[in-house]
Amino acid sequence: QVQLVESGGGLVQPGGSLRLSCTASVSIFTTGWYRQAPGKQRELAATITGGSRTNYADSVKGRFTISKDKNTVYLQMNSLKPEDTAVYFCYAKMGWVDYWGQGTQVTVSS
Repeated sequence: QVQLVESGGGLVQPGGSLRLSCTASVSIFTTGWYRQAPGKQRELAATITGGSRTNYADSVKGRFTISKDKNTVYLQMNSLKPEDTAVYFCYAKMGWVDYWGQGTQVTVSS
């Protein structure tokens, strides 16, 4: 069983920055972050493969940066906007199975 533990969420003013971290109990390869705003479906924010190929949602391109090391994936979020407010979930793909973290709240508000 793979366990993912997120940290780094919180309250930040518009234009501010946050860095999310997600540490896995095993080495991770294909991984990333999704987010879910109140009343909306979960959507992709950013992903990164074992070969470090990245993919970003159009809404976060140029503001968010995903990176990873052996068992931790990071999401650096800059120039945050109120519409970035959501619960952010990290995931890791192991074979045919996707594992998910418990989520961390990010609130962008003045």
